[in-house]
Amino acid sequence: MFENKYIQQRIEKAQSLRDLGINPYANDSQRDLTIKEYLEKNEDIFNLETKRDESRNFTIAGRIKFFRLMGKASFLKIEDESGMLQVYVARDNLVENFYNDIFKKFVEVGDIIEVSGYPFVTGQGELSLHVDNLKILTKAISPLPEKFHGIVDKELRYRQRYLDLIMNSDVRKTFHTRSKVISLTRRFFEDKGFLEVETPMMHPIAGGANAKPFVTHHNALGVDRFLRIAPELYLKRLIVGGFEAVFEINRNFRNEGMDATHNPEFTSIEFYWAYKTYKDLIALTKEYFEYLFKNLNLPTTLPYGDLEVDFTKFTEIPLIESLYKIGGVPQDIVEDKAKILEFLRANKLEAKESMNLGQLQGELFDEFVESKLINPTFITEYPVEISPLARRSDTKSHLTDRFELFIAGREIANAFSELNDPLDQLSRFEGQMEAKDSGDDEAHEMDEDFVNALSYGMAPTAGQGIGIDRLVMMLTNEHSIRDVLLFPAMKPVKQDFDLLLDENTEK
Repeated sequence: MFENKYIQQRIEKAQSLRDLGINPYANDSQRDLTIKEYLEKNEDIFNLETKRDESRNFTIAGRIKFFRLMGKASFLKIEDESGMLQVYVARDNLVENFYNDIFKKFVEVGDIIEVSGYPFVTGQGELSLHVDNLKILTKAISPLPEKFHGIVDKELRYRQRYLDLIMNSDVRKTFHTRSKVISLTRRFFEDKGFLEVETPMMHPIAGGANAKPFVTHHNALGVDRFLRIAPELYLKRLIVGGFEAVFEINRNFRNEGMDATHNPEFTSIEFYWAYKTYKDLIALTKEYFEYLFKNLNLPTTLPYGDLEVDFTKFTEIPLIESLYKIGGVPQDIVEDKAKILEFLRANKLEAKESMNLGQLQGELFDEFVESKLINPTFITEYPVEISPLARRSDTKSHLTDRFELFIAGREIANAFSELNDPLDQLSRFEGQMEAKDSGDDEAHEMDEDFVNALSYGMAPTAGQGIGIDRLVMMLTNEHSIRDVLLFPAMKPVKQDFDLLLDENTEK
């Protein structure tokens, strides 16, 4: 594994340190400040006449990202999670012979070191640390990629995320933002009186959404189980049981294609609120976004690629109406199956005779509307045929009380007033089973226990799911879901580490 010549050289240096009685993997750090804390604590040095204070002494630790050797002295830049610091290492400030015999021979870019010393400002005006003691904490045996180009191969960045994080501080910022979004989301719903719960990750029936599941096997029970595609049906069972506001932030798994917005496992929040409707969730969603932007200190208008998204301009429009008002589809065809089929074929799009009217309307929306929804847009009143778990509208029985939220042409959230009529739900499931028998492998499975739960009575309820990954993409101006997942799914390959090192290594 470690045959590369550069790695071999470093392995030999690590052994040489051991031979000298120095542990190249020490575990007794005395760090007392992060780099950010050091810089903040010593800002006043700029106001001193001497631009230094030798009476202060601090111990900092970090990875060497830059190394400039200058005979009797050297400048290094070390980095920890909080920031970067320049340190000055002079031969005469260290213990006798350490500079020539240890520092110059064994310390390299990539190593993690601990330095102690006093603050001073360089002639170029940079607050730095004047080192009087240096200790090797971790000897890196794999050299870092060449500093000016970093990791140019995006595939390598995803496969070796640890290396990507070492080399790219902006990547770390993205994941800090992701973590804050999840934390703020939890706090928002808890402050609203919602109870956080946990539901099973392995289901006897793949339910809660139209998707193809992953299948696993439970040895003790001797049965197959499905990694969950959504927690919805279990969360609604809790509403039946008497909880009135619940949420869960967790992973879902869908055995489907991978692209810029789809990963086989993804994070979402789903929440259910008794005695509320989907209209209440529209208001709550607007409040949630306002809360996020305030607590993340984000401007309300954000760039997304070439787009500008104004998060103060939320709009609503029914799906059917959006087809001709936004998508440019002729109004006279949108409720006629035969005309839609003809229109799709004329536009060289897939048009299956087996599709029902609602499914065809969904196809029109996907092709002609979705990409045009830039500012936050609630698309409402979805057809019953593509909404197997949503409540029928009281005034338009072929439509449901449902919305999806789109931002920058991408779906971010899905919500509806929940179907709580057990007989209607049973009929919907039966319709889904017919679709499955006709070849739709993403149609919803029959879940008799859930229908049985509804038979005991579920309070009128509104429920919603928000995709955390896509939301973070919007907030950080990232255009691939793999850029907001620490370890995205990747096709397995054998890495040619020697080639990588030969091309990218600091010489």
